[in-house]
Amino acid sequence: MLTAQEALERLKIGNERFVSGETTHHKQLSHQERAEMAGDQNPFAIVLGCSDSRVPAEMVFDQGLGDLFVIRVAGNVVAPSQVGSVEFAAERYDCAVVVVLGHSHCGAIQATIDTLMNPASPPSQNLMSIVNRVRPSVETLLQTELKDDLAKLCKHAVRSNVFASVNQLRHGSAVLENLIAKGKLKVVGAEYSLETGEVLFFDF
Repeated sequence: MLTAQEALERLKIGNERFVSGETTHHKQLSHQERAEMAGDQNPFAIVLGCSDSRVPAEMVFDQGLGDLFVIRVAGNVVAPSQVGSVEFAAERYDCAVVVVLGHSHCGAIQATIDTLMNPASPPSQNLMSIVNRVRPSVETLLQTELKDDLAKLCKHAVRSNVFASVNQLRHGSAVLENLIAKGKLKVVGAEYSLETGEVLFFDF
C-alpha cells in the first residue's frame, strides 16, 4: 500500500512519461493477465475527473489496468454518487490519495458561463444539474474584470471549480473527513493541459 506522497509521485512520474511520449502501459493485456485480475482489484489512487474524451486518466498518468479507481463526470463535479464512489474506494482499497482532475477548455465550465450570461436560453434539466454545481465557481468570477475576457474567465473558473470539488470532498463526507483526520487520505486538485499533456498539481 502506497502513502499519499508515494502515490502522487507515481502519478507525476507517469505523467512525465506521457508528456515525453515514453509511455510504458500501451500494450494490450494477454487473456491470462486479464483473467488473473478478474478476482480482485488493487488501485493505488482515486481520480475524480471530467468525462471529456481527451482526458483519460489512465493514459494521462501512464498507468495500467487496475492501477486507478477513476470516476468521470462532466465538469469533475461532486454529487452524492461521486462522494459515495470515493468513499467506497478509499475504504475498500485503502487508496491514500484522491486527485480531482480538471482540464483546460472544459465544456462544462463553458456551458455554465454561457448559461449565466444567457439565462433566457437554459440547457436541459439534466445538464442544468451539472451547471448548478459549477455555478458557484463561475458566479464570483463574473463579478470581476474577468467577465470582459472569456478565455481568462474560463481558465480561472476551471481552477476555481477544482478547488470547490476538493473542498466538498474534504468537508462533505464524515467517512472521508475521518480518513483525512487519521492521515490515511489526502485530497488534492490538479489541472490537465489539453495543449501540452502536462498535469499541474495544486498545493492548497
